[in-house]
Amino acid sequence: MTVHFIGAGPGAADLITVRGLNLLRQCQVVLYAGSLVPVDIAAEGGARCIDTSALTLNDIIAIMVEAHARGEDVARLHSGDPSLYGAIAEQIRRLEALAIPYTVTPGVPAFAAAAAALLTELTLPGVSQTVILTRTAVRTAPMPPGEDLATLGQGRATLAIHLSINNLTAVVRDLTPLYSADCPVAVVYRASWPDQHILRGTLADIRDQVKAAGFTRTALILVGRTLEARDFPDSHLYAPGHSHCMRPTNDTIEKRERQKGETAHENAQFSQNTSDRDNRLPGGWQDDGDSSPA
Repeated sequence: MTVHFIGAGPGAADLITVRGLNLLRQCQVVLYAGSLVPVDIAAEGGARCIDTSALTLNDIIAIMVEAHARGEDVARLHSGDPSLYGAIAEQIRRLEALAIPYTVTPGVPAFAAAAAALLTELTLPGVSQTVILTRTAVRTAPMPPGEDLATLGQGRATLAIHLSINNLTAVVRDLTPLYSADCPVAVVYRASWPDQHILRGTLADIRDQVKAAGFTRTALILVGRTLEARDFPDSHLYAPGHSHCMRPTNDTIEKRERQKGETAHENAQFSQNTSDRDNRLPGGWQDDGDSSPA
């Protein structure tokens, strides 16, 4: 019996990975958060499905222990990717203490689904080459020292801010001095779900847009110049003059051929020297196919 922590993806049923779906179909018990994971995904394999939205950690572990005693595999479905705000570490800690085996299968994270919905790239040459995944402090989850937005935003990297739509006023307050009021912002509500909704604006006006839309949960905030950048240089990766192991330039090919020729010449010279040396025997004898002295 094994507990499989599976990333269910951001919401759309067809965004679960092939591996995740195959594992799900093999399990007899499925635990999922009904508020974040569509029931169509949970019910895919015909297993006994349990919505964990109203359960405590102790309740969830108890179900896993009971399944273990019956020899049943458990699929623990987490929205997005389980490594990000999935709370799997505390479950894993309990399973290890109970000697119950487990696996972890990645899923499509919400920030990737949001970027796809925006038809944008979060890293652009000369604009931003860094994406910071973070959240803001709330009553039940304070942030460690140095992980506040005022600190993280000093490099002006692209920010993907999770679980913070109700804290948008603080987000705008902390980031405006660093990014400026005209910095592009996008809020993606329920990325990839049928009722997905996108708001685009700036730090100056995004609060009013979100308030008017009535978003209070399951919305991701993206902040950064990459969201609207149009004037940026092409990457070197596909530049005609840039060579790499899969696409050498003519100059690189010629250089490699010269090096091959030089290496072949050196190898031939080495072989000749070795042959001459091996044909000379100690004491002035020379091997000419006869054992008599030269």
